[in-house]
Order: sequence, then structure tokens, then C-alpha cells
Amino acid sequence: MIPYNISEEEKEYLKGYDPSKYDRPSLTADMAVFAILNDGEAVNCRKDPAQRLGILLIRRGGFPYKGYYALPGGFAMQGETIEETALRELKEETSVDSAFLESFGMFSAPGRDPRGWIVSQAFLALVDADKCSLSAGSDAKEAAWFFIDVEREERKKTVNRDSASLKARLKLWLEHEKTVLSAVVEETREFRMHHEKTTYKIIKSDGIAFDHAEIILRAFQALCDRTEQSGRIVFDLMPETFTLYSLQEAHEIILGEKLLTPNFRRKIAPFVEETGVTVTGTGHRPAMLFRRKLDAFYM
Repeated sequence: MIPYNISEEEKEYLKGYDPSKYDRPSLTADMAVFAILNDGEAVNCRKDPAQRLGILLIRRGGFPYKGYYALPGGFAMQGETIEETALRELKEETSVDSAFLESFGMFSAPGRDPRGWIVSQAFLALVDADKCSLSAGSDAKEAAWFFIDVEREERKKTVNRDSASLKARLKLWLEHEKTVLSAVVEETREFRMHHEKTTYKIIKSDGIAFDHAEIILRAFQALCDRTEQSGRIVFDLMPETFTLYSLQEAHEIILGEKLLTPNFRRKIAPFVEETGVTVTGTGHRPAMLFRRKLDAFYM
């Protein structure tokens, strides 16, 4: 930050400034940490175990929402940026100190936290699950990866001369062993004078703390949007080396649809390079290992 030279006149003003004149919220960072997980169930003996998208959740050990599941995160400490807060919490929860981390929304609805006025900056984080060592924070009982499934149901569309409204319901399921969490969130997109405003309302939330059902869904949408735009974001879910089959599968898991292999490989070709190493891949056929082509990422 560029040093700011305070004039004598401003120093006098600051002496009389009363910071208690305005209420101040607490600031937290919440992270939607995604990874590609092994489902552990092979379709048959010649195929690798199925892969699914997972998200990291923490079971809360204290009030509020004791026993509920929440996203990892914590309060910002004086002297650190909110990005530094997110990185600190990510390392504490996963032992990962270098990962894709990008803010995608601020959550400040009144009453979102029964402890008071707490504003949260939400971050999308992508990690390689094999590099994570999970540990719960001070107010948590346990940390676990949950498989995530999302279903979108279009509900109502209204179009007028100078406005329009689109309503949809987003259904969320989160599963870890025998624990199943679910939520329903209503999404409303309003258009007035060609400007869009999107709002969300939690209709039902079973076992998910605070407004984290909404945050999870919006993080999932952000991941899908970024994947559809270029696909480069998916590399942060992959190990250092990978097969093109596994990279395509990761894209398909996020987008929820099958991709044509020739088209996918044509699109991804500028971002990968061969390692010269082959492995036994799906169906026990030799497959080339690739890595990201750094020149295509840092331009």
C-alpha cells in the first residue's frame, strides 16, 4: 500500500473522530473447497473406480448450529487481508498452503448468523484431495469430504415490456458415508431496463449451518461457469501429471454431461504437454501422462 502522508489538519480531525459512531460488523472468510474424489466403486474389473465431485465440510462442535455441518472458515484477524484469512484457514483445515483461491461473493443478509452482525467473504478453492490432510478447527468436531449433487428445476418465467423474471429451484444433496444433508434454494433473476439482479432464498436446509446451503450452491455455479468458459480452472483439481481421460472425466463430472472426446481434446490441446511417461489407464490400456503447459497459463 502506498504510504499516505497525513496533514496536520487531518491529524486534528482524526483526534476527534469517534469510530463507535457507526456499528461495525465482524468479518469472516468461508471457503467452498472442491476436489475430485474416488467413489470407491468400480463399474467392472476393467475400469477404474468412479470419480465424483466433493466438497469439504466441517461438523461444528459448539454453538451456534452445534452438530450441523458448515464450510471451513473463520474470523479475520486484525492486520491481515481477507485473502490472507482464507489462506490461513485453508492451511489449518487441509494442510494445503498453495491452491486455487478466488472470491465469488459477499454474504451480509441480516440475521444470517445468530451471534450478531457478521459479514462473510466467500471463496472458491480447488485442491488435489490426495495432497490434503484434513483436520478440524477449534470450534469443529470433524472434517470430511462430502459428495455433492445439484439439480436445477426451472419454475416460472414472466416477461413484460420493460422487465422480466426467471425463477428456479436448486436442490442440493451432500453425502458422506451414512450422513446425507440436503437443501432447497430458490433463485430469482430479475431484469429491469436490461440490468440483471439475482437473489436467493433458502426454502429448506437440513443439517447445513447458517446460510451455507446458498454459499455452496453459488460456489458450485461459479465452478461450472468457469469450467464452461475455458476449462483451465479444472487443472487445479488435478494432480501434477494426469491422463487426458481423467482430465476429460473431471470436466464431465463438473458439467454433468458427456463430452465428445475429439472436441474436448482439440479444445484442451493448447494447455497440456506430454511427459513422455505412460501408465496403465482405464481398461488397463497404456495411456500417456500429461501436465499443464505453463506457457499457456502464464501469458
